[in-house]
Amino acid sequence: MDERKRIILEAIIQTYLSTGEPVGSRTISKYTDLHLSSATIRNEMSDLEEMGYIIQPHTSAGRIPSDKGYRYYVDHLVNEKTQQVATMNSLMIAKTNRMEEILKQVVKMLANNTQYTTMISAPSYVGNKVKFIQLSRLGPRQLLNVVVIDGNIVKNHILDLNEDIDEETVLKLNLLLNTRLNGLSLSEINLGLISNIKEESDGHSAIVNDVLDTIAEVVRAETDEDMTIYTSGANNIFRYPELANGEKASRLITALEEKDGLAELLNESDDGKRENSGIQVYIGEESPVDSMKDCSVVTATYELGEGLQGTIGIIGPKRMDYEKVMDNLKTFRATLNDVFKKDSVINSEEPEEKERKQ
Repeated sequence: MDERKRIILEAIIQTYLSTGEPVGSRTISKYTDLHLSSATIRNEMSDLEEMGYIIQPHTSAGRIPSDKGYRYYVDHLVNEKTQQVATMNSLMIAKTNRMEEILKQVVKMLANNTQYTTMISAPSYVGNKVKFIQLSRLGPRQLLNVVVIDGNIVKNHILDLNEDIDEETVLKLNLLLNTRLNGLSLSEINLGLISNIKEESDGHSAIVNDVLDTIAEVVRAETDEDMTIYTSGANNIFRYPELANGEKASRLITALEEKDGLAELLNESDDGKRENSGIQVYIGEESPVDSMKDCSVVTATYELGEGLQGTIGIIGPKRMDYEKVMDNLKTFRATLNDVFKKDSVINSEEPEEKERKQ
């Protein structure tokens, strides 16, 4: 099957699943971007019928998918999406390894530039929106439920059913769930929406419940992950007499090593700056971390696109050079964004194009 026939077959199947009516050539000419005449599409549809992928229920009617057509559609869609997810996962692993090195360099350079102690949290995805849902039939009474959320985080779950389910029903459920849930975060999936989806699922509310439970499970798992924090310049504490006191310095060093307090501080800064990635300053008692009540802490949230966010922080004495610190934070926040955009462009290129540039 060539690319043109594949596109026409998918258009026929998706239109039929949506309308339940036989599909004609004129409808396909409007649906696809092939820019073909109705006559050309009719010829392609005749070929697809001879190949057994579509059938004509009665004379002068449009076409509907055959079992063979549904099988091709399901297998093609599953394989295509599986490959997309695998490719994106490999890219994210490579990008994560590179990002770790970049973040370590950032805190080291900040510490050298400011002569204060620095910290940065690894970026995490905010919002956890649904990207893709795939139900695949494993048997008459068994489905594989695959949910992908932001960051190409994948969760698989096998669902045992109390009754038989056919391929056409699975395809209709895939269409329904992706149409209604893609692009939504967990907080946006409300009771009214769930009720509407269940009504449209033709009695398959148990499957809808399983998909929603899987979405909730993967979102909670990501939310509960420990924050990764990189620090540098701990010895700079001893440059300032007001912090170099044995007990104060010890508490600060412990906080930097254990990082529990740092996570609390960065989380508070991050939560307060979701809408405005500005700079936040904690002076003395304003700090939520007890060991930093004698310090000033300046933080800034950085954004790397597609809901990816983290926080940079600088710890120093209350008499720190605030103007210099803020300038450095603004510069490094912009630098991180530029590096991320550059990596995104490189990763999106074809392998031969990357090799040519190198």
